[in-house]
Amino acid sequence: MQTSATPTHCPYCALQCGMNLTPAPGGGAEVSERADFPVNRGALCGKGRTAPALLAPGVRLTSPLVRRAGVLEPAGWDEALDRIAEGLSQARAGYGPDACGVFGGGGLTNEKAYALGKFARVVLGTSQIDYNGRFCMSSAAAGGIRAFGLDRGLPFPLADIPRTGCVILVGSNLAETMPPALRYLTELKENGGTLIVIDPRRTRTAEQADLHLAPRPGTDLALALGLLHLVVAEGRTDDAFIDARTSGWEEARAAAMAHWPEYVERITGVPVPLLREAVRLFCAPPNAMVLTARGPEQQAKGTDTVSAWINLCLATGRAGRPLSGYGCLTGQGNGQGGREHGQKADQLPGYRKLTDPAARRHVAEVWGVDPDTLPGPGRSAYELLDALGTDIRALLLMGSNPVVSAPRAAHVEERLRALDFLAVADVVLSETAGLADVVLPVTQWAEETGTTTNLEGRVLLRRRALTPPPGVRSDLEVLHGLADRLGAESGSAKGFPTDPEEVFEELRRASAGGPADYSGITYGRLARGEGVFWPCPTTGAADTRAEPAEPTGSATPTGSPATPHPGTPRLFLDRFATEDGRARFVAVSHRAVAEEPDAEYPVLLTTGRVVAQYQSGAQTRRVAELNAAAPGPFVEMHPRLAERLGAADGDTVAVVSRRGRVVAPARVTSTIRPDTVFMPFHWPGEGRANTLTNPALDPTSRMPEFKACAVRLETVGEAPATR
Repeated sequence: MQTSATPTHCPYCALQCGMNLTPAPGGGAEVSERADFPVNRGALCGKGRTAPALLAPGVRLTSPLVRRAGVLEPAGWDEALDRIAEGLSQARAGYGPDACGVFGGGGLTNEKAYALGKFARVVLGTSQIDYNGRFCMSSAAAGGIRAFGLDRGLPFPLADIPRTGCVILVGSNLAETMPPALRYLTELKENGGTLIVIDPRRTRTAEQADLHLAPRPGTDLALALGLLHLVVAEGRTDDAFIDARTSGWEEARAAAMAHWPEYVERITGVPVPLLREAVRLFCAPPNAMVLTARGPEQQAKGTDTVSAWINLCLATGRAGRPLSGYGCLTGQGNGQGGREHGQKADQLPGYRKLTDPAARRHVAEVWGVDPDTLPGPGRSAYELLDALGTDIRALLLMGSNPVVSAPRAAHVEERLRALDFLAVADVVLSETAGLADVVLPVTQWAEETGTTTNLEGRVLLRRRALTPPPGVRSDLEVLHGLADRLGAESGSAKGFPTDPEEVFEELRRASAGGPADYSGITYGRLARGEGVFWPCPTTGAADTRAEPAEPTGSATPTGSPATPHPGTPRLFLDRFATEDGRARFVAVSHRAVAEEPDAEYPVLLTTGRVVAQYQSGAQTRRVAELNAAAPGPFVEMHPRLAERLGAADGDTVAVVSRRGRVVAPARVTSTIRPDTVFMPFHWPGEGRANTLTNPALDPTSRMPEFKACAVRLETVGEAPATR
């Protein structure tokens, strides 16, 4: 047994914090600090420190399960894979290729995401593939592409944040969602910079701010437009930058000028003096940044909201320059890489568009298929889930738990139950896996090697530190076995190999020349420890869209050219990734949330996370230490709202929307707006927040409106016992 420490990365959020793993004498592993990794510099949150708890045999799946007479029972791998192949084949034979759906996860490695997308399009021939990352940063991606021509969560390293002059943080509670990243904001203030936090709640992150703006949920677009109006009215635009490096300013300016301060105050609830102070703080230093997260993005107008914040950066010259820019704080561990390489309904590897004939030819050549056989774009994530049991009859799902995480979750659960066949590959028996006909136990982060791409666009190597228990296989082995049973060539360079490095070598070729070019990255280079920023082509020439990084070492990596491209930590410093090199302003205007409060549903619900749990909670809810810190759901409300309801702190209350009813204890606090309630979304059952949320979709990104829906509150009685 290996006894030395293995340097690797946390399995949770998009920071992908570095850590060391050492096998424990009694099984499992111990986590220790890895101070040399630049993102977290040794710091870990409670989730990272306790991650090995999920490796215990009593917690995770160790045998395939097959449903017999309505009950999931242990089975052998051949039986389980045969059943899945049969279920998919029957759906395809009876209803056509698009009757087979594939739903992936933002926690899958790049290799697994790539292989899953290839499997869907080559083996099943289906267009019906998407992933839960659609619920993460798709609005920011769409906004970034139409403004800059390229989407990467952060176009600069996290290390640049403390060196800028001002940060506007919109809809992010870093102190709870990415605790090790809070140090960058602390260092920003220590260096004399200012922090503006925009959130309807006075969160732990907002407590650190020099200025906290608390808009009504769903009004971030109006707020950004109001700030841009003031920038213009006060003569704070950077006209030289606008003239030299942008297009579309006049239309965007005219749209912003229709959002005067008093009008914006009426919409958002943010007083005009605070709007003016935000503009003063943002424009005072020579450099500044805007960082958005799920708050403004998880809206039915999320793409336009992102565009409004980008417009503010462009108008003030805060983009395409050192220590300035717009960035998105990606949430899931590999949310960035997961969409870059083929899980998203409209994309091929390398962030290529599925509708682009040249992109289809390139990827088809790598895959050894006729480009005309590749299906076109399919449904987005919620639309795919909504079609289950009707147009889509069989579903293969990997690494996601939509029974808890999808909007209108009770309806999604009904659609999953309506399927002819459901197969789930996961590390635990999630609420979604519990509905499946076949469940496959797959390896975890510590038991497999593979790459992820963090929120900076830094491609990283997770290393295998432990041997998986008997009965567990990797997702790559699952796809290999299914491809073999379904008649595809397997085990060759154009098939479905099980070695992750072999898959990555194919991914490199498939991504070459695309927007997310990984072709110059190898496992050998990544083994040096700090990662490589994409784009990183195979040539030695610097990318004209960006500033190259310094090489991470002097040795030439195996498989690299004599002068390897150093990677690209900072984008857009010379030109943007548009055809003419200019960033594009996009004219946008405020519009109301999809579901405004009314007499029947007079309060707005917004949702989010708590520090001790992660996403649907499928993994963190199995860790005793984390459950002790966050044992169950709650409804956060202002004292004035609680008084009107007649509820005290700890009383059980019901929250009712047009989609369902949930109950949870009240948490009464003055840190939230009186017209708003907040619920975390990590739990299933009667406290499942996503029973309530609205699946109204952004017309561009197809992002559901998780962050604002109309509800009413009812008193119930005493708080239920924690389960």
